[in-house]
Amino acid sequence: MSSVNPVTVLVSPLAPRGRSLPRQGEAVRCGLPFGRGLVPGTPTALTLTDAAGGVHTGQGRVLDRWPDGSVRWLLVDAQVDHHGGEAPVSYALTLTPAVSPRTVVQVDIDGSTTSVRSGALAWHLRPGTSFPFGVSTAEVPLAFDHLRSGLSISAGGVEHGLRIGAVTVEDAGPVRAVVRVDAAWPAVQALAGIQVSARLHVEAGASQVRCEVTVRNTEPAVHPGGYWDLGDPHARLFEDVSLVLAWPEGDGAVSVSCSPDEAAAPVACGERVSLFQASSGGERWNYRTHVNAKGDVPLAFRGYRGESANGAWEGDRATPLVVAQRGDARLGVVVPQFWQNFPQAIEAGAAGVRVRLLPRQHGEPHELQPGEQKTWTVVVAWGEDAAPEGRLAWARSPLLARATPAHYCGSGALSYLLPLDENPDRDHATLVTEAIDGPQSFVAKREVIDEYGWRNFGDLYADHEGAYYTGAAPIVSHYNNQYDAVAGMALQFLRSGDVRWWQPMVDLAQHVVDIDLYHTTRDRAIYDHGLFWHSAHYMDAGRATHRAYTRAPGIFGGGPANEHCYAAGLMLHAFLTGSTASREAAVELAQWVIDMDDGRKRVFRWLAGGDTGFASASGSPLYHGPGRGAGNAIGALLTGLQLTGERRFLDKVEALIRRCIHPADDIAARDLLNIEARWSYTVFLHALGRYLDLKGERGELDERFAYAQQALLAYARWMDTHERPYLERAAELEYPTETWAVQDLWKSEVFAFAARYAGEDDELRARCLERAEFFFRYAMTALPAMPTRTSTRPLVLLLSRGLMHGYLSRRPEALQVRVPSSVPLPPPLPPFEPQKVRAIRRFWWLAGASIGVVGLGLAWLVAHRFGLV
Repeated sequence: MSSVNPVTVLVSPLAPRGRSLPRQGEAVRCGLPFGRGLVPGTPTALTLTDAAGGVHTGQGRVLDRWPDGSVRWLLVDAQVDHHGGEAPVSYALTLTPAVSPRTVVQVDIDGSTTSVRSGALAWHLRPGTSFPFGVSTAEVPLAFDHLRSGLSISAGGVEHGLRIGAVTVEDAGPVRAVVRVDAAWPAVQALAGIQVSARLHVEAGASQVRCEVTVRNTEPAVHPGGYWDLGDPHARLFEDVSLVLAWPEGDGAVSVSCSPDEAAAPVACGERVSLFQASSGGERWNYRTHVNAKGDVPLAFRGYRGESANGAWEGDRATPLVVAQRGDARLGVVVPQFWQNFPQAIEAGAAGVRVRLLPRQHGEPHELQPGEQKTWTVVVAWGEDAAPEGRLAWARSPLLARATPAHYCGSGALSYLLPLDENPDRDHATLVTEAIDGPQSFVAKREVIDEYGWRNFGDLYADHEGAYYTGAAPIVSHYNNQYDAVAGMALQFLRSGDVRWWQPMVDLAQHVVDIDLYHTTRDRAIYDHGLFWHSAHYMDAGRATHRAYTRAPGIFGGGPANEHCYAAGLMLHAFLTGSTASREAAVELAQWVIDMDDGRKRVFRWLAGGDTGFASASGSPLYHGPGRGAGNAIGALLTGLQLTGERRFLDKVEALIRRCIHPADDIAARDLLNIEARWSYTVFLHALGRYLDLKGERGELDERFAYAQQALLAYARWMDTHERPYLERAAELEYPTETWAVQDLWKSEVFAFAARYAGEDDELRARCLERAEFFFRYAMTALPAMPTRTSTRPLVLLLSRGLMHGYLSRRPEALQVRVPSSVPLPPPLPPFEPQKVRAIRRFWWLAGASIGVVGLGLAWLVAHRFGLV
């Protein structure tokens, strides 16, 4: 392992605002890719060396491996220094152990007790003790030796204190330990179906803990008529959800200080302080984005209000740092993204510190929809780490560690990715930059409809839906990760090194995991663990929030479906951050594809077995040819395969390919030139190209590879003859928007895949490259001329589509792919029939047979009655 060249790791504050503090020993975490075969084994001990020769200990955990078993993605944890300011500090990472540090994290399991020791504090976690911190004790002098804390939920007029039910160690090393704590649950009807968990991040030498609390409603929605509005009977209503941090037993005078935001110095507040963020504080703070189940906007005032023993104050947007001191004992709290996830409140005084994640001050109960969850992060510090200039203050603008674009792109772990400064397509790059820079950036657009609050924050504003909207502007429309914006932002971060991509990517990934996924196993298999669609086209989101279908004229009901299924971005987020939640969510989406197609999970199983067809339908439940439904399903299954290595995901991919396409298809009969009904066949062909890449990577150049390759080439030949830009046929489009110009990039990349897999047919390869160039240039010429080019949907498409063009122009050797020689292909399958169609036909057959039997019986009785037999 030591032969691997050192990796340059850059470290700088993620979002420097106000005062930029110097850091010493701040914990950072980043995922790094490595080329195939470079890192065998399981590296766990790492070294980071700074420019002055200072050595810093790191720990590693393998997140993903190449087919040969070598490391593809490695999660790195380290404690590093930074001088303050915005400029990055450079470290050289080597996969060799450093000198053992003086202080390390220790994790011990003794019977039912899991003890996590940082060297300053110890958390003793066992079932029955207070959730989430268990019994906490000091290991160094902190002016107290026992801490009290707990999470409480108020529902139905009763406050419930939670206890630990289970403890799972997810990560353990000398620098950081991550422990998941699940709460035991009181058997009360008001909390039926609720699950609460917390992930505790403990760092070496630190007297602080990062606590990520998740509250989930596992009940299924009723969704009558396929509408998903607020007010569902299985929603859960909370008056308050609070993390309570109490002083140790004893007494004494308390003094409190509060810094409302990053730019503000701490202010003395006397013996108490409270701060309530009621709304975002933006210009549209009370917009209809924030309607409740009654259709009202219940926000009391703009921004936040604070009150202390020394007076009251108010402001727009707070990210408070609160420190309370009693004698020599000190307790401090920071809630990152406090105002963005309003309503929230924080209080400190003689009883300790209370962080109200869903505050009682809101004035009405907080509704957690069926299958919905929310995650909050709270950083708690004791002793010196709770000083206003200490470790706790770093949590408001943490350090971001990352490699260089050259390292990410050169690893080969990311397909068709070229460093931005090497990419020849400057027109493409210019358009993409508008997503993070200027008044039409994703972050700036949040202000248009106030895309804030705990349910909304992180999502993108779908401003393109305003084009044909006839209601009061601006339209409220939520994007819900269409075309995998998470993946697109991650790729742009990796290829450019521009840290402005990072936070929107992280925020959206968290939003998708919490809000856009349906966290239940008790609804229909086609919905359980699925991803909700974006808001209905050109219609206000209304009371459906992020669940697409509100009961309103012109909106027909529905639910999660295969055509809106994106898992690759969550996988990338998991690789870059180590997020277990994103990793689990990506695998759940892959499993969702299998489950929705499993006829054994449907009521029709008594009439007809076999697959339902839900995984392959596109546009219509009766169409099972190439389309985005099967294409997106294949994409999710390939993600599941990479994350788990389980062959069943690949088996399902190959079954869907066999179902949807054949090299000898009568392509004209597919009606693919019917744009509105069939345009997305290119999404399927693109997924077919990704499948071929993966099979080649695994060395599986078998008959299934040949089947997919020949099908791709057959359709590419047809496209060469028949396809032209969508907007040249604008009269055939219901809504000829700017998005159609970008959709032509799918065609460009399908032709690029066909060129890559053309084998020895050099003439076909040349023609496919010519057509790939044509459609790329068309998109790059048509889109910039449109005034709506910076709408969210076309920008998101550009984040991922178009990258292949620049890569292949600079890496033409990637076109030389070995393909198998002529392989006999199986005959086409009979046209696929969905389970429901087969079940209905069998039902009528049985009904007819039953009527016939009854008729014969009656005839026999009549004949017998009159002596005819």
